[in-house]
Amino acid sequence: MKAVYFHAHGDVEVLEYGELPTPEPGEGQALVRLRAAALNRMDLWTRQGWPGLKLELPHVPGADGAGEVAALGPGVHDWQSGERVVINPSLSCGRCEACVSGRDNLCREWRLLGETVRGTYAEYVAVPATHLLRLPEGLEAGVAAAAALVFHTAWHSLIVRGGLRAGETVLVVGASGGVNTAYIQIAKLAGAVVYVVGSNAEKLALAESLGADYLIDRSKEEAWSKAVFQLTQRRGVDVVVDNVGTSFPQSFRTARKGGRILTVGNTGGPTFEIDNRYIFGKHLSILGSSMGTRADFAAVMGLVFAGKLKPVIDRTFPLSQARVAQERLASGEQRGKIVLNIDE
Repeated sequence: MKAVYFHAHGDVEVLEYGELPTPEPGEGQALVRLRAAALNRMDLWTRQGWPGLKLELPHVPGADGAGEVAALGPGVHDWQSGERVVINPSLSCGRCEACVSGRDNLCREWRLLGETVRGTYAEYVAVPATHLLRLPEGLEAGVAAAAALVFHTAWHSLIVRGGLRAGETVLVVGASGGVNTAYIQIAKLAGAVVYVVGSNAEKLALAESLGADYLIDRSKEEAWSKAVFQLTQRRGVDVVVDNVGTSFPQSFRTARKGGRILTVGNTGGPTFEIDNRYIFGKHLSILGSSMGTRADFAAVMGLVFAGKLKPVIDRTFPLSQARVAQERLASGEQRGKIVLNIDE
């Protein structure tokens, strides 16, 4: 099969495009003939590597993917070859206490497709059949792939962990990335008032088109926490979504007393200092999460299938141009998700 892979960690030049053996579906697995994949920042971090990361090399990146069932492994009876599907990349064992209780994102053997197991930058991938959803007629594979990880992540963080309620206020730090565009849409669908901090007018225009109510340009408002505080009549917001990390000091200032800080990542870096006085002085809750449960995936993708949530697609590249696609993602200039077309 055609695939993009790397034999060693490094810069984008380590990515190769060529032939790899087509995987065989194992017990409980389905082989998916992929038609589209989508990029996430995790792809960059996995390619670059980090201490303790152990991969079977060559490694194929990519968490997001959609296509059709090509073959079934032993024990799979609920699927037929040719059915169009989208993959839930949050892989769980299905046997441990967390999985049995429906908290499979806390699985003791939890893995993310494309991070520690071979992923979707390829014509084929073998995944547990329990991690597939059928696609409705008319929904493009690229749209489904672009939605999967970011909407799953944002839904679990904002609705399940964050407990967002209609009428509450939400601040999203970052205007145009895949997961933040998902947060904005989910917050509006839930009936929240949405504030967005972005780095320029173009990115903020995208946030406004998705329903954001208040826009703060941090290139003009360096102390954007003060701007948010003033916009809320010095009350602060109920929920802050901050996946940057290094911006936590300002995020703490914008939260009201008893507010919640949600995070699913750290694009600004994994380590930074915080002023603990804000946490206990304002009774703040810091809620982290990674992906969500299978039930969460079915719920949020059902809203995508119904057209109530729509991923923002920045650009589409052929699989052979994965290097170019990753370079664009690394630049931070993308608006929404970058998609790989595997129908070459």
